[in-house]
Amino acid sequence: MTAVPHAPQVSAPDQPGRLSRAAAFWTLAATLLTFMCAAAAPSPLYSVYQAEWRFSAITLTVIFAVYAIALLAALVTVGALSDHVGRRPALLAALAITVAMVAFIAADGSGWLLAARILQGTATGLATGATSACLVDLRPQLAPLINTATPGIGLGAGAIGSGLLVEYAPAPTTLVYVLLLAACAAGAVGVALMPETSPRRPGALASLRPEFGVPGNAHGRFLAVVPILITTWSMTGFYMSLGPSLAIELLGINNHLVGGFVVCCLMGTSAIGSLVFRRRNPRAAIIAGSPLLLVGLLGTLAALAATSAPLFFASTMITGFGFGGAFLGAFGSVSRLAEPNRRAALFATVYTVNYSAFSLPTVAAGVAVTQVGLGVTANAYAIAVAVVAAVGFLAAVRLLPKH
Repeated sequence: MTAVPHAPQVSAPDQPGRLSRAAAFWTLAATLLTFMCAAAAPSPLYSVYQAEWRFSAITLTVIFAVYAIALLAALVTVGALSDHVGRRPALLAALAITVAMVAFIAADGSGWLLAARILQGTATGLATGATSACLVDLRPQLAPLINTATPGIGLGAGAIGSGLLVEYAPAPTTLVYVLLLAACAAGAVGVALMPETSPRRPGALASLRPEFGVPGNAHGRFLAVVPILITTWSMTGFYMSLGPSLAIELLGINNHLVGGFVVCCLMGTSAIGSLVFRRRNPRAAIIAGSPLLLVGLLGTLAALAATSAPLFFASTMITGFGFGGAFLGAFGSVSRLAEPNRRAALFATVYTVNYSAFSLPTVAAGVAVTQVGLGVTANAYAIAVAVVAAVGFLAAVRLLPKH
């Protein structure tokens, strides 16, 4: 069934007593940044927790992955809720759930960490669809760039900031979460003052039933970019979960800051890649970014074989730069295909693919580490991701429109 074309959305005037649409857009971008900083903040602390509480590599990857699994569960249930109850109520509810920071502060064992990551993932899952959709509501031309660059900036900043606090600040396992809790509170104030961009409509309870929200006219294009979504986010899971351990165990770098630096190298350059490729059409961005992903991954394999830290970090940055271009192209390819009242559902579907690729291979890698070792697992993981990246490149060349 062919989708009926819809008229371009006309920007609504500013609402009295609310932030202007421009101010609301940047407030929302800052809120998304906070969520991403919070997601990466525990990464440099995992080695501290593991040494203190003596849990296994499998437990470590499970703690890492339950965040994404909880996020997935939220995406497929409440991810489209803001299409029905409004963007602001959904975002305020997500920010309220960030009391997960208190669970991190109180943690005295792996059980607390699991609970905190589940709460954090639930909050982020609720916020993801609403945030992405609201950014498009407010500034449709700029939204794809912000939606793709901000996660990279936030994950990189959260990881390096947390690493600095762990290495040099007092109370390393609590201070970062106190700061994030304060940032979430400030975000809640900003969201409360935003204009509502999506009026209430019936069907809120029905929207909680898990379903894919890809409009009929977007199926072909969505399937064409799925390999790129899988590549970019499974690679992110690889670097965020195993990257710090690789740097410490295989490269012999014994510094808590290194865990944050690995993530920062990847995600910081991904944000730069998004900026560099922002004026290219989606197909061109994918075609330019995918080969860089391959080069970076092959460089990482060479660095591990040669135990070369400079090559490892240089390759990580190349991989991140390719990530920025490839993911920008994939996201941009589908972001404008849904009607306004279906945007949150579409973005929830996109991020369902993303976080499945982010979490499930990472858990498998954690099991593999205990069986065959870190080095073999890292090599096999990187090769598998490189193969999927090659498939994504070919799919973009053959299936996506040139303009």
